[in-house]
Amino acid sequence: MSQAQKSAILPIYSRQEVVFCYGKGVYLYDTQGKKYLDFGAGIAVNALGYAHKDFTNALKKQANKLLHISNLYYNTPAIKAANKLAKASNLSKVFFTNSGAEAIEGALKVAKKYAYNKGISHPKIIAFKNSFHGRTLGALSVTGNEGYQKPFKPLLDWVELAEFNDIKSVEEIVAKQDLKKDSKVCAIILEPVQGESGILPAKAKFLRELRHICKSKDILLILDEIQCGMARSGTMFAYQQYGIMPDILTTAKALGCGVPVGAFVLSENVAKNSLTKGEHGSTYGGNPFACAAVCKVFDIFEKEMVLERVNQNAVLLKDALESLKFDFIKEVRSIGLLAGVELDESVKISQVIESARKKGLIILPAGKNTLRFAPPLIIKPKHIKQMQKILESTLKEFA
Repeated sequence: MSQAQKSAILPIYSRQEVVFCYGKGVYLYDTQGKKYLDFGAGIAVNALGYAHKDFTNALKKQANKLLHISNLYYNTPAIKAANKLAKASNLSKVFFTNSGAEAIEGALKVAKKYAYNKGISHPKIIAFKNSFHGRTLGALSVTGNEGYQKPFKPLLDWVELAEFNDIKSVEEIVAKQDLKKDSKVCAIILEPVQGESGILPAKAKFLRELRHICKSKDILLILDEIQCGMARSGTMFAYQQYGIMPDILTTAKALGCGVPVGAFVLSENVAKNSLTKGEHGSTYGGNPFACAAVCKVFDIFEKEMVLERVNQNAVLLKDALESLKFDFIKEVRSIGLLAGVELDESVKISQVIESARKKGLIILPAGKNTLRFAPPLIIKPKHIKQMQKILESTLKEFA
C-alpha cells in the first residue's frame, strides 16, 4: 500500500510496514499472502485467535437481532454479560464501557464519589511509578511515566506516585496525607502485573500489605487488569492468585476478544456508596452487540477449558524463553501466557521485532528494552516450538 493511500491516517503510531487483511487460528496474513505466527494477539486482545467459528457465529447472530439500544432500557446480552463478569470476579456490580481507558476513568470517578460521600474535600489517589493505565487525561494522570505525561501537563493534581513493590513508600504517602485536615488518600490504583513497563508482577506480600492498608484506612483498592486479566495470568484475574479482593476492578482487551468493550466492576459496599443515577454514562457502553461478545467469550473459555490450557502452556512458554542463551538477555519474566524478555542496551528491541516479523513472527515491545509475548490463549505446544525456533534464529543475528 502506497504512502499516499495511507495518508489519511493520523501518524500517531510507529507502525511497521505491513498491512494485515485476515487471520485464522493463531496466524495472521498480509495483503501479499504471507503468513505470520501471532504472539502479540492485538496487544493481549485476541485471546481466541482469529476467525473462531463459535465466536464469529455468535456475533453474526446478534448483529441480525440488535446492535444497539440506549441505556434508557435494559437488553438481554448486557444482563447476562454483567452476571457472568460479576461471578467470574466475585464482585457485585458492573458498568460496561467501550475501552480500558474508559474503565479507568469510571473507576477514578467512583473513588472520588466514595470520598465525597465520606466528607473528604481533597481526596488523593496513590498510583505507581512505571505504571500504565491509559491515554485519556484521567488515566494519564495515574500513569507513572513522565514520557507519556509531559506534553499534556498540567494533569490532575490529586495523584501521588509510590514505588511499585515497595510498601514503605505507600505507607509514607498515606501517613503524610493523614496529617492534613481534609486531604486523605481515597484510593490506590495499580496493575497486578505492570505490562507496558516490561511484564513486572507484583510481589504477593506487597499486594497483601496493600490490601491490609486499604481495609484499615477505608481506602479503595483499584486493580487494573485490562491486560493481565481474562485468564491470561493463569487465573481468570491475576489477583485471584494472591488471595486478595479489589474494591474496584477494571478490565477490557480480552473481555471482548476484538470487539471494543471494557468494564469497571465494584464490590457491593462501593456500589452502594458511590455513583448514583445521572453521575456517569456511556452512549455505546453495554450495547447488545458488545455484550453478546462478552457472553460468548466466557462461554468459550469454559467450554474449551482455556484456563487449563493457559496453565499447561505457560510452563512451556517460560521454558522456551529461558532456553535462549544469549549474553544480551538480561532477564525473562512471565506469568501465565504473558512474558517479557529484557535485553541489554546493546540490542534494540525495535530491530529484533522487525527482523522477527520478516521471518513470520509477531512479537511486541514493552518497557525500555523488553520483548513482550502475549499470544492467543488457544495456542498449542507446537506454536511455542515454532516461535522459539524463529526467535532463536532472529536473536542470532544480534549475537
